[in-house]
Parts: sequence; structure tokens; C-alpha cells
Amino acid sequence: MLTAPKNFVPDPFPYHAEVEVKIESLTNLGLGLGRIDGWVVMVPFVIPGEKVRARIFRNFKNYSDADLVEVLEPAAERVEPQCKLYTQCGGCQYQHIAYPAQLEWKQVHVQELMEKIGGIDHPVLPPISSPKVYGYRSKLTPHYQKPDKNGDQPIGFLKYGTRSALIDVAQCPIATDPINEELPSARAAARRAGGAKRRRSGGTLLLRDALEGVVSDPKAVASEKVGDLIFQFKAGEFFQNNPFILPAMVEHVITKARGAGVNNLIDAYCGGGLFALHASTHFQEVIGVEISEPSVSWAKVNAELNNISNVRFHLNNAAAIFERIKLNGSDTSVIIDPPRKGCDESFRNQLLSFQPKRIVYVSCDPATQARDLRIFLDGGYTIESIQPFDLFPQTRHIENVATLVRSHT
Repeated sequence: MLTAPKNFVPDPFPYHAEVEVKIESLTNLGLGLGRIDGWVVMVPFVIPGEKVRARIFRNFKNYSDADLVEVLEPAAERVEPQCKLYTQCGGCQYQHIAYPAQLEWKQVHVQELMEKIGGIDHPVLPPISSPKVYGYRSKLTPHYQKPDKNGDQPIGFLKYGTRSALIDVAQCPIATDPINEELPSARAAARRAGGAKRRRSGGTLLLRDALEGVVSDPKAVASEKVGDLIFQFKAGEFFQNNPFILPAMVEHVITKARGAGVNNLIDAYCGGGLFALHASTHFQEVIGVEISEPSVSWAKVNAELNNISNVRFHLNNAAAIFERIKLNGSDTSVIIDPPRKGCDESFRNQLLSFQPKRIVYVSCDPATQARDLRIFLDGGYTIESIQPFDLFPQTRHIENVATLVRSHT
């Protein structure tokens, strides 16, 4: 008899009990939700409408987690994953779902987050699809740990359902072809490098598909073309890693920032100047604001690289993000693209005090975005549109762009 983990709660199901369940919906974490006599069971790698056999491994206060054992009645949207490690590697959650259905569920998830977290009753538009649904990822960072007792040293990503165990990944179907061509030699070099001393520890590889080729040095300069502009940055630093859909998203953001009576633009969290530089021909004055000195330096480099002279970049601390900006909010739009945690209270208060005519909010986490949007709505704004962009096909992740307009003065 299989021994349950020490902290396993045996109610309502014993450890590794196998159950049959009909999947009703899909959560924004990529898990299927079904019910057995009203009790919720969460199962990965399933599709709503399917009947599956699942194995319980954890009971919580009001639901249970289970592993998928067998699909008894498959949905019409079920497809064959392109990765042989799918369900083992933790990187993807949706390879078993046909791409149109992935987009439909991501739209549902954004809508649910807007309603549940932000209390926002506004329709979410269908996500803009990625031109490439495999082979799109331009940055890959496989990890490795010290060899195990057998001398094995997997180089790859977290194994699904674990916090530290790695699964060896020799090829990644969502990475670009140049990255997959370079991956075998990068993995071999990592195992050779530094002799026995290096192999006692772990680390992370970098493969960045750039105009220079596949760059592996995090401190090396990498270049990316977006639309008609070239952007340079350190290869290990953040830059959106789906270059195939990025021009469409940038165009949408700039279009939404424009509007009647808007002459100026502030690009907060401007990074290397992606939005600010693309917007330079559409506004009288464009200002990029950042709290990161290296980012401001690269933004200035990119302005010079593209012969753009009418965009200014300011290095401001978080407590005084608009302090040096001598513009009126009444004829200014603000683009914000914060990290996953969203905007902090200080920034939200400063933005509401500035009272820009339009706000275009770009987010990689619609949950924190919904929280912030609620505050902006309460501060005098209304939503014009909510438009997701699928930067991350085959995964549960979605980029979301919300446009707000000042509803009163």
C-alpha cells in the first residue's frame, strides 16, 4: 500500500485515490476544474467538457488537487503536443489545446480577473494572436544544478509540480530555430566549463536570439528590430521575447495613446525606450521616465541609434516620478508598463494627481492590473478598451493592454 506524505489530509479522498470527473472550466492558472458530488477537483492538462480519470494527491479545505491519469472522453479541441516533454516540463500548460481555443480561454480568464479582482464590468476583446505559435521565444534561460549522486546534471527547467527539481531539456519547441540550433553546444559547453569545481555548483545559461545571432554572454550587447527601429540592450536584461507579435502590440499602444486634444506623451517605466521612441512622430513632446539608470542610458543610446532627437528621458526616483516633467495632464497621455507586481501605491497616487487625459496600461499580469484599474476608475477614469495580446502561446500567460480616459476634471 502506498504511503501518504506526512502532512496529507485524508478527507474527502484517500491518497492516490483514482476518480472520474467531468471538467467544467479552466482556471487562469491553467488547471481544469471539475466537481464530484459538489467537491471541486483540480486537474492539469485537460479541457472543459472532457471526462477524465485523475489521481488525488492533496486535499485542501475546499478542493483537491489531482494528477491526470487518462482522458476518457476527449474534447474536440484536444491536439497532440509538439514537445515530447510536455506535462513533465513546467514551462507550458496549453500545448494539448488547439490554438483558437487557447485564445478563447485566455479571453475568459482576463474577463474573470477584471470582474473578480477589479469589479470591472467591461467587455474584453478577443486576444490578438501571435503570428507564430511555436518557435517564437527569442530568449531561453535553461538552469542546471550540481550533479546528483550518479553524476547526472540535467540542464533545463523546473519539472512540473516541483519547486526545485529540474528536467533535462535538449530542445524547446517554443524557442526560435536559431536558439534550438545553438542549444546542444551551449549545454555541452556548460558541462565542460570549469572542470570539477564548476560542476559542484549550478547556474543558468542564456541564449538570446538577436540581430547579432544567438548571444550567450549576459553582459554583451544584443540588438532587436521592432518595426522600423533598432533597440540595443544587455543580452541578460529584460526585453519582450516574442518579436513576432511585438510590432502589433506597440502599434496598438501608440494608437490608443493618441486622441483628440492629446499633444504630449509620457512613457513611464520606459525601459530602453520601446514605446517612447516609436511614439516620437505622433506627439509634440515625448518624455520617457525610469528609476533604473542603466535603462535610461540604453534609451538614450537607442534614440541616437535611430536618429530620434525629440524624445527626452528622465531618471527619476519612485517617490518623484513626475517631478521634473513640466507638462499639463489635460493634454497628455501616459503609457505605463510596470513589472508583474503592478504599480505601487506611490506611483498610483502620483499618476492620479497628474491627471493625464489618457492612460494606456500594459501588463503581463492581468490580476495586478485589475487591482490598479479599479483604483484608477475610482479616481476619475473610464475604460475605453481592454485588448489582450498573446505573447506567450502554449502557456497560460497573456499580455493585456487597457486604455482609460479621464471622465471628469
